[in-house]
Amino acid sequence: MDNCSPSPPRNEEDEVRSSYVNCSRGPSILGNVLFFNLPKLQTLKPSPVFSKRSCTGVVSTANNGGFTSIRTKNFSVPEDLSAYDGIELRLKGDGCRYKLIVRTSRDWDTVGYTSGFDTIKDQWQSVRLPFSSLRPIFRARTVSDAPPFDASQIISLQLMFSKFEYDGKLNPTFTEGPFQLPVSSIRAYIQDPITPRFVHVSSAGVTRPERPGLDLSKQPPAVRLNKELGFILTFKLKGEDVIRESGIPYTIIRPCALTEEPAGADLIFDQGDNITGKISREEVARICIAALESSYACDKTFEVKSVIPFSEPYTVDPENPPPEKDYNVYFKTLKDGITGKESLEQTPIPV
Repeated sequence: MDNCSPSPPRNEEDEVRSSYVNCSRGPSILGNVLFFNLPKLQTLKPSPVFSKRSCTGVVSTANNGGFTSIRTKNFSVPEDLSAYDGIELRLKGDGCRYKLIVRTSRDWDTVGYTSGFDTIKDQWQSVRLPFSSLRPIFRARTVSDAPPFDASQIISLQLMFSKFEYDGKLNPTFTEGPFQLPVSSIRAYIQDPITPRFVHVSSAGVTRPERPGLDLSKQPPAVRLNKELGFILTFKLKGEDVIRESGIPYTIIRPCALTEEPAGADLIFDQGDNITGKISREEVARICIAALESSYACDKTFEVKSVIPFSEPYTVDPENPPPEKDYNVYFKTLKDGITGKESLEQTPIPV
């Protein structure tokens, strides 16, 4: 920002955590709203979205004032944070109460979804603001008929220091004069324990068509006929890669041949894309549901089949059904980073 200039850090911690920016001479629009370009929101990677800034200035109640804020320019493309639980700020407090305003409209003077937070004087802290805590506010008044907050349509972020709370209440920590709020990062967060937000059903065999030394005659038809089937497994693998690289907590399930048989057979979970066999569609559906609630399944890729051979049909006695499975027993055995791509040559697959 043209009107902001860096000032020297005050101590070693500040040098690491924050580059001070003096914004006290910024433009005055609707109570000293200051603009600067921030790095693009990283919805898919755990990187900060707003880093190494400090808003420093003087706030006055003259001329019906009493508030100041710093705001991003509208993002060119709305940020989708619907896979996350809220926004986390890493900041050095000054003992005052501030507001985070998240906007879902490109209009200038409109409803902002707002949450207030307290800071601890002269202490670095992480402040988590759940999306559920955001309330629709327009000019310090609650808008009762505003639409629900949509985390998939985030247009801008704003930090505000104001003497006003909401609906006529005042900020008990507000004082006129200088203020400073160093901020090292603003990012989306997921509440621990992290569980998958995206469960993807792929196919066993996706890494095999181009695997060196593999005897294709012993592989399922989809592997042998990958080219004739329009490189279906090749593109399934590319789809998996997009998910794995997205940063969204995921589970990728690679079932072997799907059948219409009932669920309940004993299972084999494996990694590395080597097994063949069959599994019930109903069983795969149950695994998907269980994965959504299991931190052990998070960021894992695995293959699964039943122990029943193709030549043997699997049936269930309605009078004596098999016990329900605890899929966490299987999920706990899975390891990070095993996809079966480890054995592929590092060359592009022709399509």
